[in-house]
Amino acid sequence: MKVMFVSLGCDKNLVDTENMLGILNDRGFTFTDDEMEAEVIAVNTCCFIHDAKQESINTILEMAEHKKDGKCKILIVTGCLAHRYQDEITKEIPEVDAFIGTSSYDKIADVIEAVLDGRTYNSIEDTDRLPLVRSKRVVTTGGYYEYLKIAEGCDKHCTYCIIPKIRGNYRSYPMDYLVEQAEALVANGAKELILVAQETTVYGTDIYGKKALPELLHKLGQIEDLKWIRILYCYPEEINDELIQAIKNEPKVCHYLDMPIQHASDNILKRMGRRTSKQELTDIVAKLRREIPDIALRTTLITGFPGETDVDHEEVMQFIDECEFDRLGVFTYSREEDTVAAQMPDQIDEEIKEKYRDELMQLQQEISADRSAAMIGRIVRVMIEGFIPEDNTYVGRSYKDAPNVDGLVFVECDRELMSGDFIDVKITGSTEYDLIGTIVE
Repeated sequence: MKVMFVSLGCDKNLVDTENMLGILNDRGFTFTDDEMEAEVIAVNTCCFIHDAKQESINTILEMAEHKKDGKCKILIVTGCLAHRYQDEITKEIPEVDAFIGTSSYDKIADVIEAVLDGRTYNSIEDTDRLPLVRSKRVVTTGGYYEYLKIAEGCDKHCTYCIIPKIRGNYRSYPMDYLVEQAEALVANGAKELILVAQETTVYGTDIYGKKALPELLHKLGQIEDLKWIRILYCYPEEINDELIQAIKNEPKVCHYLDMPIQHASDNILKRMGRRTSKQELTDIVAKLRREIPDIALRTTLITGFPGETDVDHEEVMQFIDECEFDRLGVFTYSREEDTVAAQMPDQIDEEIKEKYRDELMQLQQEISADRSAAMIGRIVRVMIEGFIPEDNTYVGRSYKDAPNVDGLVFVECDRELMSGDFIDVKITGSTEYDLIGTIVE
């Protein structure tokens, strides 16, 4: 049968999708990108915030139409929305034939075969389960980077976040399993591995009794054809000296760290259930830059959290102005049911949330422009990812740039390059977020 997957949400969801594709491939299913030709359609959903939830619902409704005017016989909903809203979806969208929860995606082939046999098989299992998929992942990024999910779930219970209720407690994947997965991805052409989890910094604490991310980085660094290792989702309070030294000294680990802080006012950090203070955030940023002077730091912020005042907002503005993060994303607060923050008084109007967000992004644009301009004259290593024929220009990423969220490097070059090539580029120009350069022969 021909299967079509629609993967929504985060990169961690994408890993689940690619694992499901690998399982189906092993069981003899084929794949299509044409929803009119698909006999099975699976939607891997997200419901982290309201907009993601709405996108998931709209996509399910759109795919349900193909049971009427296409070849689709089976419609499956997987992921976070399936786990959280199975009863509601069953009632409102009866075209859905089966549900697969966040911890049972390895049952995808069994579910399809059960539905074909006329049996009900909804696989919403205990969130503490941890699937170990041995099938070869069917990669979908289309480039030379892949995501390696090193853990599932979260123990932090921030007051705005529903993830622990959907994804369960923190569970690390065994190190040998991750190395095996990484070797397979590199053998399949990956040059860069991007480590992801709800939180990467506490990897190993549940199964090894210690923070084992530095050890994992060392083992991954020994994979011969792997060039770059990038780390996302590091909680600032969990970054220790051993991790800093691993980033500094392991040759293949990019001097890049994604460190979501969410706010910088002690008042709001406390209301969010975060475990850092403004001073602690200032200290860890200073320490990272002192130990690794060329490190690129990325962070994310939430604006309009319940009770946030103009004073709190100005404190964040001042903090960002002083810290000058290389990369920064800002999201307006989304009031999610079944979270502590949803019940808090002093909810903020959307107009104020957006005003705070826009002011932060304007400030960051100025910071980014200055930091990009400071790169002019430097030579950086770039991984080529494509070619723009009309401009006769190659496009790639430096160690400062994670795919899809950060900037690009546009390279002028007279000779032919291939995607996946690593070249040295002298930076000759810049914009707010991107760099321009020429190849160093």
